[in-house]
Amino acid sequence: MRKTGIVDLPLHVGKCPRWLFSLMRNLSGKIVEVIVNEYNEDEVLKRISDPYWFQALGCAIGFDWHSSGLTTTTTGALKEALNKLNLGIYVAGGKGKTSGKAIDEIVNIGDKLNIGERGINEMTRASKLCAKVDNALVQDGYKLYHHSFFLTRKNWAVIQQGMNDSIYARRYHWLSFNVKRFVSESHSGIVSDRINNNVFNLTAKEVEETRKISVELIKDNPKHLERYVNSRDKKGQTKLFQFGNFDRTKTFSMSSRHFPTVSANMKSLLKAYEQQPKDYEELTLVKGMGAKNLRALALISHLVYGTEVSWEDPCKFSFAHGGKDGWPYPVSRDRPGESVEFLDSAIRKARIGDKERFNALKRLNSYYQGLLIKR
Repeated sequence: MRKTGIVDLPLHVGKCPRWLFSLMRNLSGKIVEVIVNEYNEDEVLKRISDPYWFQALGCAIGFDWHSSGLTTTTTGALKEALNKLNLGIYVAGGKGKTSGKAIDEIVNIGDKLNIGERGINEMTRASKLCAKVDNALVQDGYKLYHHSFFLTRKNWAVIQQGMNDSIYARRYHWLSFNVKRFVSESHSGIVSDRINNNVFNLTAKEVEETRKISVELIKDNPKHLERYVNSRDKKGQTKLFQFGNFDRTKTFSMSSRHFPTVSANMKSLLKAYEQQPKDYEELTLVKGMGAKNLRALALISHLVYGTEVSWEDPCKFSFAHGGKDGWPYPVSRDRPGESVEFLDSAIRKARIGDKERFNALKRLNSYYQGLLIKR
């Protein structure tokens, strides 16, 4: 599995006008149809999993270049367009309560695509794991409120977004190709405006032994861990810096939002024990096994067995039609429609073997790339 990027975006006020959303839906649909005709539906998954390409798409169809709303509105436009175009690529989930419908929608789309029970189960599991990893394993202070699942018959991509206390959003991109493990080194090609120094990252490569010990602690009956996770004694060690052998400067720079107390819900830990998870992915999927429980197990592993923990943040356009709020300039009501007509004409002619307009786009792109090289 390859996680291709994270983008930080500020919250902008205002709503997308209906007339603009209609243009965004039509234009994004035509752009995707061109890609499917030129390549295939899986090429679309590869492109939307690239945070830069997705950002450029949002800008091209007329949304704010630097706004959290670009994610939700662009994926919403794509969902409406793709679920009607019959291109072999569909979208489940969305913003807020709609994100909770993703599993049922994946099942329905899977039946439509004749994926089969096994394929549907794999995709619903992927949907759950992507959300759980970004909410509970990458503890960066961003709470997910948007989850969109793009799928073809064999592959999938996920775009999800979280909001922090400063009203900044962070977008997470996932891609199914070459899937190996969801819980280890799942990020690559990461992009962000802000690097967070207060991240407890349980997906880091150096945390592998900690993940293994966490599973063993659960399988060995977590009842004996109660003195660690629920220390009510005033003299008890409740903060990570009290464990000793730790860089105190890192601790004191942490956000109070998730100051690393060793606290957990014993009922959830015992429930996980009853299920006897075979690996960390299964442990992560146990209902009630959230960020606090996973952090507690990791810190106990660090304290008792000396395994590694990570505080490293995994984060290591151009305008075609303007932006919703008038930046860098207002959206023209005519130009997006003209673009839709051009693409629609190119698609219709390509179906009868006339690809002159597609070839014109390719020549224009080659010319532009040549200018960049000369610079």
